[in-house]
Amino acid sequence: MTGRQVGVVGAGYVGLTTAACLSHLGHSVRCVDNDATRVARLRRGAVDILEPQLADLVGSGLRDGTVRFDTGLDALADCDVVVLCLPTPPGRDGAPDLGSVTSVSESISHEIPGLFALAVKSTVPPGSARALQDSLGTGRIGVVSNPEFLREGRSVADFLRPERIVVGGPSGDAVDAVASLYNSVAAPVFRTDWESAELAKYACNGFLAVKASYTNELADLCSAVGADVSEVTAVMAADPRIGGSFLAPGPGWGGSCLPKDTCGLIDTARRVGLVLDTVQAAVLSNTRHRKRLVARIAEELTGDPGASLEGHRIGILGLTFKAGTGDIRESPALAVVHDLCVRGAVVTAYDPACGSQRASAVDTDGEFQVVDDSAAAVKSASAVVVLTEWPEFRAVDWSAAAREVQRPLVIDARNLLDPAALAACGFSYHGIGRW
Repeated sequence: MTGRQVGVVGAGYVGLTTAACLSHLGHSVRCVDNDATRVARLRRGAVDILEPQLADLVGSGLRDGTVRFDTGLDALADCDVVVLCLPTPPGRDGAPDLGSVTSVSESISHEIPGLFALAVKSTVPPGSARALQDSLGTGRIGVVSNPEFLREGRSVADFLRPERIVVGGPSGDAVDAVASLYNSVAAPVFRTDWESAELAKYACNGFLAVKASYTNELADLCSAVGADVSEVTAVMAADPRIGGSFLAPGPGWGGSCLPKDTCGLIDTARRVGLVLDTVQAAVLSNTRHRKRLVARIAEELTGDPGASLEGHRIGILGLTFKAGTGDIRESPALAVVHDLCVRGAVVTAYDPACGSQRASAVDTDGEFQVVDDSAAAVKSASAVVVLTEWPEFRAVDWSAAAREVQRPLVIDARNLLDPAALAACGFSYHGIGRW
């Protein structure tokens, strides 16, 4: 395959993965980011994002000269495809802020003199690509919707071995150019109109949020009737109409995608006079589930789900929104920790990806202490609460921990640990959907 000259704007999770993987696929990539410190580190091969294989791909791209990092959009002058990987954070009303996408696109149009395709990989509401095309004019620049479906912790695998590729826009050279980026990737390519491509991303994440909220509600029901949620979900997963993904209960869903995209989906419906009752219910359920977990912790410690936790020291294992990533954006673990602190608990937390050096970034309000190992987190604790499913928590020396805690109580909000093994060490164990 003859590689293209590709520009990638943004070197965050999506942008850096896109740049590294496209260079691996044989394209010549210029990745631009306005963070000069980040760009300087990337030029040295220093990748600060915790993603398997990503640092290796960046390193090989730098050595082969197939990927370069710059701060100025003028570096894109020779590109025939530019991929936008810019943030679209929700505003107070839930509507995504498209300011960066719009302003950067306008700037790029002045830097590239010839024909080029502008692929919008950022998550945007339906109608955004059409509006962008109208603002840029027709003829020289072809806007294409090319949503990403990358999961943090396995973004490289998802890019190189995707389940589907979506390319949206009017039939023409721009759509063909963007589709050609993936010629060597074995995956079905869905060619759609702009709006269908944009809505598809929202639709997928909205459905996953609904499924996750349902699973968490089911776990609460299992607790109430004496069932085991793991046995119930195993039966559900055997049904091909349901599938096994997003059937693991936890402290709630979060991260950089589901909260933002459910807000965007709800806002999209609102703008056309519709109400997405199911999605709105999933968002409300997610918030309530976190509150119920805090109430359960209070009940275990005091006998009263609404009681103050003054005088109780709680050891937290896990702060990121899921294992395998250092991302704390919209982390349900942090939401639970905040509520515990509001009730007066003294919280000490450990996460393999969030050591004490990152404490100020993790705990922006100074509510709790971040430590560098699990032993320090559980020392003198009235309860140990597992909030992220890091495998290393299974290897904690629970016998030693039992001698250090104030009270041998483990509340496992991920059903990660072995109840029998914890009981053998003297702990009282409570999981989600197993209480």
